[in-house]
Amino acid sequence: MKINELNNEKQSSIKEDILLGEKFFCLRICNHNNEERLFQKEIDASYIQFHFCLKGGLEFIFNEGSYNLNLSSNKYLILYNPKRDLPVNIRLKGDSVFISTLISITRFHKLFSQDGHTIDFLSGENSNQKYYKINDINNVMLLVLNQMLKYRTSSITKDLYLKSKIYETFSLIFNSENNTGTDKCPFILNDDHLKKIKLAKDIILDRFDEPPTLVELSNEIDLSLRQLKQGFKETYGKPVFKYLFDYKMDKATRLLIGGKYNVNEVSIKLGYSTSSHFIHAFKKNFGITPLAYIKQSYES
Repeated sequence: MKINELNNEKQSSIKEDILLGEKFFCLRICNHNNEERLFQKEIDASYIQFHFCLKGGLEFIFNEGSYNLNLSSNKYLILYNPKRDLPVNIRLKGDSVFISTLISITRFHKLFSQDGHTIDFLSGENSNQKYYKINDINNVMLLVLNQMLKYRTSSITKDLYLKSKIYETFSLIFNSENNTGTDKCPFILNDDHLKKIKLAKDIILDRFDEPPTLVELSNEIDLSLRQLKQGFKETYGKPVFKYLFDYKMDKATRLLIGGKYNVNEVSIKLGYSTSSHFIHAFKKNFGITPLAYIKQSYES
């Protein structure tokens, strides 16, 4: 199954169709030309499709042009219909980049064998229904996708690396989706406790640069330390300071990409005592230094 390029072969583009296993593909497509390009790949109804637009824009063409779906920059699309084939038929705008993962629903189910019931379209009667969703690519996911885009395909570890990054994107997608709306946590029956847990979240985010200790926080919201720790994790899916750390890392990426502040200034804004502490935390979380992240963002 090869990608068919229907426009002029002399136009500038990079297209890769990488087989990672039975019914498991990764597409990496870059259109560096100012003109639109058309790409096709035959895909049957047994696949679930994940499409990530990193730059420019895409137009998905269905039913021989009777229906079109646009995907703009920094958006991703999940597409699945077990009742009809959905071949990849994409009109790629000029100066655009996208990555796609195409995987059989059977293989995809096995990745979530223990937790599939927590994903709406994998559970019960929904598993036989068509599904599509468009959502934003967050900064953490963008970093992973850029790593996939830039990785050398000649490397002997290519398949292993790309698989690991694809699984990482799945984790980011479904952790994010399952945490949506968690202010209404079913495990906390006491409305008063729930309000206090939400207040605790607001407090640490308002004072992210100098947050209170857990003991101080429990006293401020008038909830025992045990109730705070247990309730926060049940409501937001993470311990208090892991939630705060992830918030600060997300804020760090936005400040760095914005270009208004250097690494030292960002570390101060986030409340780190030294820039080296910030750099260490950033590298531990993302796998690269802040300066490397900035460079990678400008290159992409």
